[in-house]
Amino acid sequence: MAEGMFKVLLWVFAATVFAMAEGARGQLVPCYFVFGDSVFDNGNNNNLNTSAKVNYSPYGMDLARGPTGRFSNGRNIPDFIAELMRFSDYIPPFTGASPEQAHTGLNYASGGAGILEDTSYHLGDRISFKTQIKNHRAAIMNANVPPEKLKQCLYTINIGSNDYLNNYFMQGDKYNTQRKYTYAQFADSLIRHYRSFLKLLYVQGARKVALFGVSKIGCTPRMIASHGGGMGCAAEVNRAVKPFNMNLKALVREFNTNFTDAKFTFVDMYSGQTPLAYAALGFAVTQKSCCTVESGEELCAANKPVCAFRDRYVYWDSVHSTERANMLMAKAAFAGVVAFPYSVALLGRI
Repeated sequence: MAEGMFKVLLWVFAATVFAMAEGARGQLVPCYFVFGDSVFDNGNNNNLNTSAKVNYSPYGMDLARGPTGRFSNGRNIPDFIAELMRFSDYIPPFTGASPEQAHTGLNYASGGAGILEDTSYHLGDRISFKTQIKNHRAAIMNANVPPEKLKQCLYTINIGSNDYLNNYFMQGDKYNTQRKYTYAQFADSLIRHYRSFLKLLYVQGARKVALFGVSKIGCTPRMIASHGGGMGCAAEVNRAVKPFNMNLKALVREFNTNFTDAKFTFVDMYSGQTPLAYAALGFAVTQKSCCTVESGEELCAANKPVCAFRDRYVYWDSVHSTERANMLMAKAAFAGVVAFPYSVALLGRI
């Protein structure tokens, strides 16, 4: 417990030191590409026929640009990473971006996206991980981004949560994966797909890649209500994602071993989510949403009241984190406190 406490308290200190050390330098990488789901989405779903979009108030209430499609009250993890990487602006969503933007970076993430194609189909349209990679290929080819430049860019990926939230653990008869697979079998299946997608990205030039694992989604307000009896974290859900994270970490080792020029790293979103860690970081409310969420829903109700002290809350709505929680995770990944074997900062320097 003492070791865990020390690690948590090291987050802010180490991240601050790294940020100060890099502050005198220019942009650390020539371009930055973002893939994933709603945790990383910054507007790609705005014009899709889907319930998984948040281009309305109170989302973005702490962002100067207002509601942009980010699933938070303010900035998300890629926004903070872009700041730490010394970009002059945030990486724009792929949807609506100019072709030339591929030379600086694009965000392909989409709310509801999963590793499996049918994940979240009940929500409506979404841009799957497979399609995001196709979009990336088209973007860099249309813009004629030099291959050597692509090898120096940063790539961050956050995918997999929806394959549990909006597939494996979906109640009702919409999906049959839980009937077909054990926890270990499902994780193996997801990683097989993930491996093939990462190989495509590698062929397209990706060399500096940070893979974010699945967090303790059993402790989200949504899963506490549906699978935790409303009393606390859904232990079965958290147990289910453990083998996925373990296999993803092994996949990082596999790529670094098999491709000598690859610098892949695993970002642990799971281990630091403990009551002790949250208390040390100043979070007072860890299992309730800050915004108003109607019964049976997971997103904020439009233009309804929100909590007064947002920095004390981990969750903005029933699934997604507040800006402050996003900031701490981004800084911890950047400093290397939760990233193995490379910090995100190191990816920017090697």
